Amino acid sequence: MRHVRIAGVMKLDYLVIGHVTRDVTPTGNLVGGTVSYSGRVAQALGRRTAVLTSCQPDYEGLHDLTDLTVEVVPSANTTTFENIYGPDGRTQLIDTVADVIGPEHIPTGWTETAVVHLAPVANEVNPAIMQRFPHSLIGLTPQGWLRRWTDDHRVYARDWPEADQYLPLADVVIVSEEDLLDEAMLPRYRQLSRLLIMTENVRGCTVFAGDESRQIPAPQVTQVEPTGAGDIFAAAFLTRYAQNGRNPWQAAEFANFVAAQSVTQVGLDAKTELIQKVTQENYSIT
Repeated sequence: MRHVRIAGVMKLDYLVIGHVTRDVTPTGNLVGGTVSYSGRVAQALGRRTAVLTSCQPDYEGLHDLTDLTVEVVPSANTTTFENIYGPDGRTQLIDTVADVIGPEHIPTGWTETAVVHLAPVANEVNPAIMQRFPHSLIGLTPQGWLRRWTDDHRVYARDWPEADQYLPLADVVIVSEEDLLDEAMLPRYRQLSRLLIMTENVRGCTVFAGDESRQIPAPQVTQVEPTGAGDIFAAAFLTRYAQNGRNPWQAAEFANFVAAQSVTQVGLDAKTELIQKVTQENYSIT
């Protein structure tokens, strides 16, 4: 398999794996995908960051990631989402899908990365890939494993059949309350996960660590654009958790703060610029 690399670093602190996407909006196409938001924020927090993705090698959205190390598994397609809003609410469509990313696509030298974030958006990451990182802190945002789509491209939610096998292998699992399919899913994921974080929009998050759980409130801000807030939270949590002796409560407070700052800005560039500024002013980032 041929790879296309953009930029390069010697040793990585943070690797995020999943599809960079093309998001079709009424005002034009935008770069999207968890890898875009999490990768840019990890870099803004001072981490040497890389993205492993699959898309068309000439996808214009890759230019938004030029400050990162980006490894592209070339595909005939770029994963493309479109949200249609009507009287019955939102319908999400997936128009095209890039290739699956598997263990064979990990570049030489990346298996010792400190933090590895598996970030599927369209069931595109083979979860067995985590076994290539025996010494890394592994974080999962499993929303993409919970998505399927119909023949007419409509996205719908369904259970992840491999959750029982792979959740226990991760150090951190981060889900949104919107990911929950039924009342049984949260206790099941809590039982399977070493550390489970559930984000709760403007209310913050709840941390489930062993037998203990705590609701961590988010700072109150004026929300302008919430796009990517969950992905930004995940990157902030994982980077802080890896730095602070694995204190989940403090990492959650930090991630709430970072995500709250992000929703006050429009666009990925503005979000990451503010995050870099306010974290340097308010936190010790090493």
